[in-house]
Amino acid sequence: MTALVSTLADWHARYGLNSRVTCRQAQLELAGEDERIYSVENDLGLPDVPFDKEYPRRYLQVGIAEANLLGVASGLAMAGKVPFVNTFAVFATMRACEQLRLDICYQRANVKVMGYYAGTSGGHAGPTHHCIEDIAIARAMPGLTVLSPADAYEAYLAVLAAAEHDGPVYLRATRAATPAVYQEPYRFRIGEAVRLRDGGDVTILATGCLMVADALRIADELAAAGVGCRVLNVHTLKPLDTEAVLAAAEQTRLLVSYEDHNVINGLGSAVAALVAQHHPVPVLRYGVPDQFCAKTAEHEDMPARYGFGVRHVRDGVLQWLHHRS
Repeated sequence: MTALVSTLADWHARYGLNSRVTCRQAQLELAGEDERIYSVENDLGLPDVPFDKEYPRRYLQVGIAEANLLGVASGLAMAGKVPFVNTFAVFATMRACEQLRLDICYQRANVKVMGYYAGTSGGHAGPTHHCIEDIAIARAMPGLTVLSPADAYEAYLAVLAAAEHDGPVYLRATRAATPAVYQEPYRFRIGEAVRLRDGGDVTILATGCLMVADALRIADELAAAGVGCRVLNVHTLKPLDTEAVLAAAEQTRLLVSYEDHNVINGLGSAVAALVAQHHPVPVLRYGVPDQFCAKTAEHEDMPARYGFGVRHVRDGVLQWLHHRS
């Protein structure tokens, strides 16, 4: 696949920084290699990535009917196809929650669900299009692999990995371009967190576009204050990389979860439950408070509006360390 380019500068020049676009581009390229690949849509489409033009017989447009969308995809999977569902995250995990549970997960249908506008990335569209509950829902579905890539490049790799994975996958992506996290190509593996920074005082466990990039900014600011900060990109929320999380719990004083999701039952809850059982350490959870985000803004401005911006996390960590010094 074209993911194995010589430099990421070349890759970004070709594919850009939008995870939603690169998810679709990966599907288009997979379809050129595997006739089992289908795209199933609900009145979205993306002109820049013309799956419907390239492979019209493998492109199904079901309209604004999300329950039917997932049901059709399940039927295709049962017939030996590998369908990719392209829809908004809120529609895939909430409006069609029953179909995700019974049609796909209960039958272990080999469906790959792409959830766009995840988190608050549809910031300007308001709470109806924000998706701050999907990790909680998806993690509770038996047998469902849950992916949350850190940038457009990793989203592309995650789609390739999802296609190879035998079983249902839910992948969350954002609406618009977000900062690049990776500076050179690497091999994505489901279930293996990526250590992006080393440090012996604090570990930030971050997931998703924008959040991982901001976690690196927080680590740099903490380093300037004399705090060694490890950063883990937790691109797979289920199965969680228990080895990496427990190593961080054993080797650093504090764990900080960072996600564009409700602080209830997201990454932070998964981390806290794991360390409570195996190696108890303090966990600070940063994400969307338990509320709807009615005050809208562009994606990059939403965390600061709701108390989990770069400054909030940096100051929270420094305060915690100060009180325990």
